[in-house]
Amino acid sequence: MSLFTNKKLKTEREKIMASEQVRVLGAIAGDIIGSRFEWHPVKNKDFQLLHESCFFTDDSILTVAIAHALLHQEDLAMTLWNYGNHYPHGGYGGNFRMWLSSTERQPYDSFGNGSAMRVSPVGWAFNTKELVLKNAERSAAVTHNHAEGVKGAQATALAICMARQGASKEEIKEEIEGRFGYDLQRTLEQIRPNYRFDVTCQGSVPEAIIAFLEAEDFEDALRNAISLGGDADTQAAISGSLAEAYFGEVPVEIAKFVKKKIPAQFWQVIEEFNRKFIA
Repeated sequence: MSLFTNKKLKTEREKIMASEQVRVLGAIAGDIIGSRFEWHPVKNKDFQLLHESCFFTDDSILTVAIAHALLHQEDLAMTLWNYGNHYPHGGYGGNFRMWLSSTERQPYDSFGNGSAMRVSPVGWAFNTKELVLKNAERSAAVTHNHAEGVKGAQATALAICMARQGASKEEIKEEIEGRFGYDLQRTLEQIRPNYRFDVTCQGSVPEAIIAFLEAEDFEDALRNAISLGGDADTQAAISGSLAEAYFGEVPVEIAKFVKKKIPAQFWQVIEEFNRKFIA
């Protein structure tokens, strides 16, 4: 099932190509690869990974918006609003679409997984638990100010920060379970048969984290998340953001695929974000 099925391709995957291998692509890659399965769910891992019908959605748009806001120290709500209105066909949820049409931009007490899908830049930009948790809450609360919406963003960002700083999967699992009360003891085999489309943080973020915890590599994390048959693009975005931080990079072929699928502006923002926060 892996893209990298021989020694030559594995060697290529391990090469660091400065023009392609930038960080904070994990969520975007997951979104794009999962996009074609959101309304056509699969319950297995045996599918073509890089398909021409894949496309970027609101997960990618708003991830780049958060990166942009952090990079330029801009108002989070205004930046999300600007990106959402500049790219109006991202497949946004109904409440977020209403928020984009409003001039007041007040939060709407959401506990949807939109707060978690867009938060990955926070996990890269800040280096302490306190700052990650604080800024994850800030990024969520401009729209998703429900406690579960904030929790989903914080859990995702904290797991990313821990992973990139060298924490083991067991350490990440214990921290997220203990701090947020998510049940991460389940396995994908237990979850998959009865799992259905769920856009709530409490009903999709723990499962996306488990998809990462069971993964052997970055690609496997995306396949795990998509194979649940749920909100495929968002869960792959969350799982992919954790896997990138833990395994070290997005494989070269996937990064090239992502670059072809997103606007040049997105790539420029991510590169600038890398130079400021990661290089």
